[in-house]
Amino acid sequence: MQGKILWADDEIELLKPHIMFLEAKGYKVDAVNNGSDAVEKSNLTNYDIIFLDENMPGISGLEALTRIKEVKPYVPVVMITKSEEEYIMEEAIGSKIADYLIKPVNPNQILLSLKKNLNQERLVSVKTNSVYQQEFRNLGLQLSGRLDAEEWTEMYLKLIYWELELDKIEDKGMLQVFEMQKKEANQQFTKFIKQNYLEWLNGTEEAPMMIHKLIKDRVSPKLDRKTVLLVIDNLRFDQWKMLEPIFSKYFQIEKEECIFSILPTATHYARNALFSGLMPSEMAKLHPQLWKNEEEEGGKNLHEKEFLEIQLKRLGKQIKWSYHKITNLEAGKKLSEQFHQWKENDLTAIVYNFVDMLSHARTEMEVIRELAENEAAYRSITVSWFEHSPLLEIIKKISEAGLQLMIATDHGTVRVTNPVKIVGEKSTNSNLRYKVGRNLSYQAKDVFQIAQPSDAFLPKSNLSSEFVFAGENDYFVYPNNYHQFVNYYNNTFQHGGISLEEILIPFITLQPK
Repeated sequence: MQGKILWADDEIELLKPHIMFLEAKGYKVDAVNNGSDAVEKSNLTNYDIIFLDENMPGISGLEALTRIKEVKPYVPVVMITKSEEEYIMEEAIGSKIADYLIKPVNPNQILLSLKKNLNQERLVSVKTNSVYQQEFRNLGLQLSGRLDAEEWTEMYLKLIYWELELDKIEDKGMLQVFEMQKKEANQQFTKFIKQNYLEWLNGTEEAPMMIHKLIKDRVSPKLDRKTVLLVIDNLRFDQWKMLEPIFSKYFQIEKEECIFSILPTATHYARNALFSGLMPSEMAKLHPQLWKNEEEEGGKNLHEKEFLEIQLKRLGKQIKWSYHKITNLEAGKKLSEQFHQWKENDLTAIVYNFVDMLSHARTEMEVIRELAENEAAYRSITVSWFEHSPLLEIIKKISEAGLQLMIATDHGTVRVTNPVKIVGEKSTNSNLRYKVGRNLSYQAKDVFQIAQPSDAFLPKSNLSSEFVFAGENDYFVYPNNYHQFVNYYNNTFQHGGISLEEILIPFITLQPK
């Protein structure tokens, strides 16, 4: 049986041909000719879907709809009416109907509504799997070629699209195939970065849009109108795509870009580069009072405001601006309450740290691990946070005030699953995705070694220090207490190394509706 239907219409006898058509298609149809009987039968029987005529003697279709929903809130109800009056449509839609049909209806209209409401998930699942199977071959062929930076951004956006589409359907079999393809893509992308990164920085090959040039090349030219630059730390592109529908309620998306972070893909380096407009070694040389090397004590992102001020002066921007860093709920509420104080700025820079804290909390707190056990759950908890955060209220106020909004981040994060042994001196940094120090020893083939940090515009603490970066889903672990560290860090979200998720990050320009 395709499904069990209750159909209520005061002219039900005239609909016998429709009912016979549906029964021939495998549906079971119970027919009544008034709203009271429809309510009674729906209370006594579990129907897959209910068709209600709006204009019936006794209680109306709208009243019957309300009573049915009180008892069976999740049963889809299709309203059928001769009337095209707007208030009836609004009442029905407000009561969460599944569909709205205008008489006279033909059997195929009814069948389409049934398939949409009863079979949509299965049909979408079959279609999505079928289309991805075709796209799988196309993506595989592209990955076997030599992609440039622009083609890699296009590839990553396609992978995100399919990951989100496959995640929506119940059949998860094809999602496993996708994970294999994404792993292959990250393998190839790691090789691509190893081959091209130093050439981009040293001008021997044209570089893509990179984070240290973002304010100069993207933000500064558009400061002819009041602008808010919102930096959501550690925001991946797939997380942005999940947040996009919420932002779209209040803003038109003018431009969506995928830009490149720098190595290491860590806050210390990437966010300072964003605000200063300089690479790390340039910051260390030109502003040693604001820069701290890995081995130095103290916070390493305490001078973003000063770096931004220096860059704005360098760009010749004599504007009214302010900088705000939000690291907890109360600070977010306070920034929202103070909106009237900064809404007249030419530029307001806001750093919002929640997503970064979420990734760290997931590593350290068992309850967060369970809430965000995989990629889909990690995205979901990000959306849930945003919907209930002061940031959403701030976003609404920005839109209402007619301000331009730009959304950026400093780097993304990747779920690590493959431990790689490394040995270094005690002074070696603790990050799992990159190491900087002397006498580093490792066996992994796919690490990206930068023996001369200056080649990558990275500061050099001593003559023999080097940087090594993990690629794909690898993470560095010391041989001492190896199993303890693997048990603790495996399947956690980390950043600092080379992956599509860490390096290819969103930059979005939005205009208020």
